[in-house]
Amino acid sequence: MDEYSRFVDWDKMDVSAQSQDTKELTCTDLHELKQLARQGYWAKNHSLRAKVYHKLISNIPCRTVTPDANVYRDIVVKIIGKRNSSSLPLPEFVDNSLIPTYCLNAEGIGAVRKIILCIANQFPDISFCPALPSVIALLLHYSKDEAECFEQVCRILACNDPSKRLIDQTFLAFESSCMTFGDLVNKYCQAAHKLMVAVSEDVLEVYSDWQRWLFGELPMVYIARIFDVFLVEGYKVLYRVALALLKFFHKVRAGQPMESDSIQQDIRAFVRDIAKSVSPERLLEKAFAIRLFSRKEIQLLQMANEKALQQKGITVKQKSCLLMFQQNVHLAVHAENFKSEIVSVKEMRDIWSWIPERFALCQPLLLFTTLEHGCSLSRFYSHSEGHEPTLLLIKTTAKEVCGAYLSTDWSERRRGGNKLSFFGTGECFVFRLQPEVERYEWVIIKHPELASTGSETGNHAQPASSTLSSSSIPSDPSDRLSPFLAARHFNLPSKTASMFMAGSSECIIVGGGDGQALYLDADLNHGRTSHCNTFNNQPLCSESFQISILEVWGFRD
Repeated sequence: MDEYSRFVDWDKMDVSAQSQDTKELTCTDLHELKQLARQGYWAKNHSLRAKVYHKLISNIPCRTVTPDANVYRDIVVKIIGKRNSSSLPLPEFVDNSLIPTYCLNAEGIGAVRKIILCIANQFPDISFCPALPSVIALLLHYSKDEAECFEQVCRILACNDPSKRLIDQTFLAFESSCMTFGDLVNKYCQAAHKLMVAVSEDVLEVYSDWQRWLFGELPMVYIARIFDVFLVEGYKVLYRVALALLKFFHKVRAGQPMESDSIQQDIRAFVRDIAKSVSPERLLEKAFAIRLFSRKEIQLLQMANEKALQQKGITVKQKSCLLMFQQNVHLAVHAENFKSEIVSVKEMRDIWSWIPERFALCQPLLLFTTLEHGCSLSRFYSHSEGHEPTLLLIKTTAKEVCGAYLSTDWSERRRGGNKLSFFGTGECFVFRLQPEVERYEWVIIKHPELASTGSETGNHAQPASSTLSSSSIPSDPSDRLSPFLAARHFNLPSKTASMFMAGSSECIIVGGGDGQALYLDADLNHGRTSHCNTFNNQPLCSESFQISILEVWGFRD
């Protein structure tokens, strides 16, 4: 076929899908490259794709001393010798049971193992890199020889641009990416997440498979199309595609019985056979239709998850650490240690499945209950302050149960002085458990006049409105990060903060999703909601209600 065909078994490839047009790629504009990659401009021309890969990888900023093709030629004989590479044990940082062949011939399959062993020799700091075999197998399709493939992989591994994440190389980075993916599923694939919670005892274990779906189970033609875009746009593309896979899995399998005893195995089987239901073009179209967080925001979320793992002492892949990690997640709400007058253990575990993964590692800790501490807003604040995040649970006299996940310490309300002060982050959300379970995705509180519904709080309406004035919120969303994470946690400008919670000596307001908002009077006996049925959602609870019990829960390591 061409000079890049040495390792390809063309009998296993769909040659009819290959074009013989002698196309060239001359553009250097990043925006244009993104469009061409997404459109598959070089996907059907084997030689052109090889040249594009070489060009894109050669432009990756790397460490000064990065192993190249000559290094490979020097060390491969010393490491492999005359032994058959298939008989040599692979390093522990790859999954020996998952070495994709991607339509490689026998020489190519052997070359994958040789290159892995040589990379282990040159990169002693790599401790966990399950995606590596897949990347090597794919790049062998577009390399003239083993040494050239080795050099390209080394450049990807040695990237030193802190803003450009490519491949996870430590267990800490990998596990935090799994937690980040879980957070993204929780936000962008709520129907699929609900299914995972219903059928799996350990949701994070399911989400820990997300890279395997891409770099192991997907057919070669799919991962190649994803890699086209990945080399141009970076790590964020992987999250997009994995979310799209989960959406398609839920759509295709919704209402059908599981094909095995494990949802993990069902998803893997679906991804392996994805050609039966979804084309590569449709998969990418779905992936880029998701209005995902910015690259900066995902990076901040990943940092927060890494910090949570480090605080738990989980930085390396050891059986004892993994067992402790899984127990922390699964047993965070333990039946023997948990007692609430509002929700059952199962209901609390359902709520736990909605909260950010880094806090799902913690155990619930009761901070305040009206049954013990009385109906006093000042005592509510005194018991809740100093804890971040917190969980608010309410049971009404009509047996309705609702609540809110509150991402920010209530002490932040003091920044507004005596005025009704708005604060919080986009991780806040409200939910209902009775009469039906419903989680409402967050929105910024857009109608602070809710606080003036009653005559007793009319004096707070103007301050709230001024807090949300156009001068305090940039009109162009591109001027700032979206308010998903707390600005002060990451030393970001204060203008990146937004308004999801409000508190004063007179009332509490929590903004929810789909127009939902919850308002509580100072005596903690009465409350009301504001909602619109834009998406035909049921209201959070009665428009006006009396509180039977109110609890506030914190998170304990």
